[in-house]
Amino acid sequence: MARDVSFEIGDTLLQRGGVIKDDVVKGRLYGPKSAPLIVVMGGISADRFVADDPIRQKGWWSPLVRKGGAIDINRFQVLGYDFAPANERDDLPNVITTEDQAMRLKKLLDGLGINAAALIGSSYGGMVALAFAKDYPDQVANLCIIGAAHRPYPIGVAWRGIQRRMVRVAMKAGVPKEGLKLARELAMTTYRTPVEFDDRFDLEETSSDPSRFDICDYLGSRGDDFAERMDAERFLLLSESIDLHRVSPEEISTPALLMSAISDQLAPLPDMRELRDRLAGPSELFTFTSLFGHDAFLKEFDMMAPKLEEFCGGLK
Repeated sequence: MARDVSFEIGDTLLQRGGVIKDDVVKGRLYGPKSAPLIVVMGGISADRFVADDPIRQKGWWSPLVRKGGAIDINRFQVLGYDFAPANERDDLPNVITTEDQAMRLKKLLDGLGINAAALIGSSYGGMVALAFAKDYPDQVANLCIIGAAHRPYPIGVAWRGIQRRMVRVAMKAGVPKEGLKLARELAMTTYRTPVEFDDRFDLEETSSDPSRFDICDYLGSRGDDFAERMDAERFLLLSESIDLHRVSPEEISTPALLMSAISDQLAPLPDMRELRDRLAGPSELFTFTSLFGHDAFLKEFDMMAPKLEEFCGGLK
């Protein structure tokens, strides 16, 4: 049985001095109430709907979070979590950090009366999981980080900076969705790999416009979809939050499983190895090949499933 959970925490004072007024932390729980809890967090586009359910039929990680899946909701309770800020808010803070997201998650767990949970975080969610493990070590039973390191990679900061400038220019022109579309199109070229695009697209001209090609149409469709789901101001905050992320691995003693596609351009293998080597607790780095680069956590379910099943099997 899937069920929404929320906790009203009033005015949330953020790490860099901002405030989220009348903050409400939202999550969604799957699985039996008495089972061990696993928190699952994804990228900035992800939300609390991690598994299939009657409200949002297709969960964003449902091939893994399902009955009988690698993260088996017959055996475990799974919590999905909405990052701040919410799309509908009009009183947004100037800055939000991964530590702020971790603090809000802690308040939700406290409100649910949960003393300890395992954390599985991918991409931005992995950064938040690392911040949580640093700040609240007593509430982390185990840690799995996929495609995220202790700091952002410089070329990723450069790409995201260009995306934010696109959105701000479009906002000044009164067409924020156009900026979001272009930002997402650029982002997709960083999430995936040149090899995938070479295999996938033949550079055929479109019938309506000879200056457009099949790869451009694909990127345009991804941009359109993203712009319908994401608010421009929220995007700017979450994108910048990635670039502000810094965690000292030596402050994290929780046992950790790290997972990395070797083609990931945003959390590259050298950074993942450095994270593994600097963590204070026992750690393992599992690497795998993928055409999908940073997006491997959304595509390579068969590759990740055995390690995730092993990770979950060690929870009590």
